[in-house]
Amino acid sequence: MANPDRDRHPLLNLAYLLLASVLAGVVVAAVAFPAVGATGFAAKSGSDTFEDLPTELTITPSPENSYLYAADGKTVITSFYEENRKDVGIDEIPPVMRRAIVAAEDTRFYQHHGVDMHGVLRSLIANNSAGDVRQGASTLTMQYVRNVLFTAAKTPEQARAATAQTADRKLREMRYALALEKRMSKTEILRRYLNIAAFGHQAYGVYAASERYFSVPPSKLTLPQAALLAGLVKAPDAYDPTQADPKPATQRRNYVLDQMVALHYVDAKKAAAAKRSPLGLHPSEVPNGCVDVPAKHRDWGFFCDYFLSWWTAQQQFGETRQARLDTLNRGGFKIVTTLDPKVQQIAQHEVLRQVSTHNPYAISMAVVQPRTGKVQAMATNRNYSLDTSHNGRSTRHNGQRGNYPNTTNPLISGGGDIYGYQAGSTFKMFTMLAALSAGKPLATSFKAPAKLKTKYPVGGGPASCGGYWCPSNANPSWMDGKRMMWDGFGRSVNTYFAWLEQQVGAEKAVAMAKKLGVRFLAPSDAKLARNAHEWGAFTLGVSAVTPLDLANAYATVAAEGVYCAPRSVLAVTNRDGRAVSIPGADCHRVISADVARAATDAARCPVGQQSYYKQCNGGTAPNGFGASIGRPFAGKTGTTDNTQTATFVGFTPQLAAAAIAADPDNPRNAVGDAYADKVDWAVGNTIRRSLAGHAVRQFGKPSKKIAGHLSSGKHKPRHRRHHH
Repeated sequence: MANPDRDRHPLLNLAYLLLASVLAGVVVAAVAFPAVGATGFAAKSGSDTFEDLPTELTITPSPENSYLYAADGKTVITSFYEENRKDVGIDEIPPVMRRAIVAAEDTRFYQHHGVDMHGVLRSLIANNSAGDVRQGASTLTMQYVRNVLFTAAKTPEQARAATAQTADRKLREMRYALALEKRMSKTEILRRYLNIAAFGHQAYGVYAASERYFSVPPSKLTLPQAALLAGLVKAPDAYDPTQADPKPATQRRNYVLDQMVALHYVDAKKAAAAKRSPLGLHPSEVPNGCVDVPAKHRDWGFFCDYFLSWWTAQQQFGETRQARLDTLNRGGFKIVTTLDPKVQQIAQHEVLRQVSTHNPYAISMAVVQPRTGKVQAMATNRNYSLDTSHNGRSTRHNGQRGNYPNTTNPLISGGGDIYGYQAGSTFKMFTMLAALSAGKPLATSFKAPAKLKTKYPVGGGPASCGGYWCPSNANPSWMDGKRMMWDGFGRSVNTYFAWLEQQVGAEKAVAMAKKLGVRFLAPSDAKLARNAHEWGAFTLGVSAVTPLDLANAYATVAAEGVYCAPRSVLAVTNRDGRAVSIPGADCHRVISADVARAATDAARCPVGQQSYYKQCNGGTAPNGFGASIGRPFAGKTGTTDNTQTATFVGFTPQLAAAAIAADPDNPRNAVGDAYADKVDWAVGNTIRRSLAGHAVRQFGKPSKKIAGHLSSGKHKPRHRRHHH
């Protein structure tokens, strides 16, 4: 092969430029409009305007795929693109591909200087003989110029002008091509061309084409594969090898092989063997967006959607949401997220062990790492998909499709009109933290009655006593009596926590929930939160909350009072490999370490483990549940009035997870009782399996001061939870 980066004699360059100046108008007019021919007007137009045309081609970066990775930086979740394209270096494009494209599109590429006058004259003769445009005389350099202008077009008019069959367009391409070859090597022009050319099926550039048609990187292309791809750029639709009739694609491939033989790029024997080979297609689809995650990982789409909500909120990527999406789809970013593939796989498996994707009821789980806010998993018994054509019947609207097994509703993170679900007694944690922060010790005792009339006004209903909120215990024989925070929390005694909330003020409990990241997405809840001093029922979890907010709130307790905003992204690098500045971990202390340790000590009770101060005497989780985890573990169960939902939040110092069982189509359906154990085991097993092989870490011991004066609670047999 001729040296692509040879030195060029200045006089030769000048000769080509002068020749182009003199002939451009005549030749282009004849090539583009053979019926006009070499009129005086065309000649005058060319000679007068060619020297005035711009020479500095503004080369804007071509759109490139952005890739979304899991936390390991290797596992691809999906990609985002307008045009499937990934820029590669010349060392990633094998010589066989470079030679094939030259043979297919511009056999004199290494002889001309951007404009091939031999080709122009040949085209002039051919087109005048034919009476129409049969040959365009565009060199690879001119084609590259055309692609650059088309890619940079900001309006449909500019895009049409970049490809229109006009003399002006040809002149402009020639002028740019001549100038481009004076400042850019042949090798670089070829690399850029191979990274921008269209190969069909939304594949732009040789990387996307290799992946699309053969599922290999360009470095692995064989001779027949390279010839096939090179043949596509002339007319991707006409030579589409995926069509039912492969004959046009085969003939075009074989033509390219013949050209390679003529140019001595390959010997005739190898070319003949390549001609005999089948097309050997192994096509693959490149995922585009959250609904295009790999088919075997449809659960990843929910995390992807959560990431997308973060990206579109970052003003640095554009002034509007659409502008930020455009930046993502064109920018060629590498985005490493917090998703842990192992934890995600475990969480999804454990959810599906409890309930299938074809169940109208959903168990949705979030897993968060304390002290970092990293969202490591989002699992639910749903496929993230827009195709709801075969979904089951809605449990609420007769005759309509439900949200199972396919949905794109953000069941785990919330958003839009998805506010989350009531989480029952898991909200007692916020009341306990508020009380502890106000100086009340764990040993704060109260003789809890079966029913308690509070000071909080209510409009009426079964929980009203003369206009005031009157909560009752679900299982009085097991819950009533003198309680402290340990056994009040362990046995989930409603009247104890209603009394405790009165001692510190409901507004303090609501403020604590806000500190720990509960967002009150439902408008009705947000309104109540603004007038929180009268919201007595708050402590029983009547506010909607997402699994993600709940898991992260308890992760704050696991982190001994350090709240970290939930994160989906670890790092972003641009197409040049340079790091993009993004917000880092947003962590700050919201409660004292001693308060968090005290709350954790009480949270050992519901799961059947023992507190440091030996005050646990019964819990609402299944028998043997706490012991099955095999390490220090804390958490809280929760079901709502009429058992509409069932919730469990569990945590260790290293991991926190929350799962809520509900009917997304009809949140009033009584899901709780039948699914109470299911959410417990889904969370517990997820944490146990995810931490297998990790060091066992102990919870911090709360001070004697915050423990307070100790007294033993009543020891009655354990009992499963009902409504609390």
